[in-house]
Amino acid sequence: MQLLLFLIIYPFLWLISILPFRVLYFFSDLTYVLVYKIIGYRQKTVRENLALALPHLSDKERLIIERKFFHHFCDGFFEMIKTMTISRKEMDKRFKFTNLELYQELESKQKSIAIMCAHYGSYEWLVSMNRHISFRGYGIYKKIANKYFDKLVQDIRGKFDAYLIDTKNSIRVMSDNKKAGILGVYGFASDQSPKLGKAFHWNTFMGIEVPVHTGAEMMVKKMDMNVLFVKGEKLRRGYYQATFVPMVDNPKEVPNYEITDMFFRMVEQQILEKPEYYLWTHKRWKHADKKTVN
Repeated sequence: MQLLLFLIIYPFLWLISILPFRVLYFFSDLTYVLVYKIIGYRQKTVRENLALALPHLSDKERLIIERKFFHHFCDGFFEMIKTMTISRKEMDKRFKFTNLELYQELESKQKSIAIMCAHYGSYEWLVSMNRHISFRGYGIYKKIANKYFDKLVQDIRGKFDAYLIDTKNSIRVMSDNKKAGILGVYGFASDQSPKLGKAFHWNTFMGIEVPVHTGAEMMVKKMDMNVLFVKGEKLRRGYYQATFVPMVDNPKEVPNYEITDMFFRMVEQQILEKPEYYLWTHKRWKHADKKTVN
């Protein structure tokens, strides 16, 4: 059944991926009408999240952000499919890094590097970073249930010299690499909600106390890695840039959870600047401590 589903869907994905961007965004606009105005996909969740995270804004201001978000959300869906066939030249034109020299300076220290980022802007296209690095690049991801689509995702990332590590195998792979002397760059998107049973730390995120992922910090300390935050920005439709922001050079000397808390402060700043580009469809505050919610 998995193979049959893949064989049915894959041709449509490939056909979409070869469309010129102007046609791709035409279909994105149509999808926006279907997803937002007709189906109302996760509209309640997005509205509740915006009200929780941005209470200082009026209902009208949050509604404008909501509409902009769904436009961006649909664009992101088609841009993700476009990654199947996009050329490296086209990717370099549409996703730029403002200060690669800062990253390259860290490589010269001959220590593995952790990249922390949020589900913001075009986080899927951050994979293009691997074209500009010397270390082996890894992305931590949750394995897709359908093994054929999972293989497709790995192949797409492989185009940009990136390796994917299932969350269940991430500790083992990083430990094995360290023992073998393999220097790596490990990407962590750590802003989503962990399972309550696996939550070791709670922090205030957008003014609300929630459990937060601490796995990135744990591995940074264990492997003594340098740490960078990637601040993503959407310049205009289909064009993005990313800026590296230094976090800590000596993670083992930093008090526990300080790196995690620093990361969330940076994500908050990013959201407050342009909230429409954050992934509001996830139930990020589902485990919120109700005592801190007004």
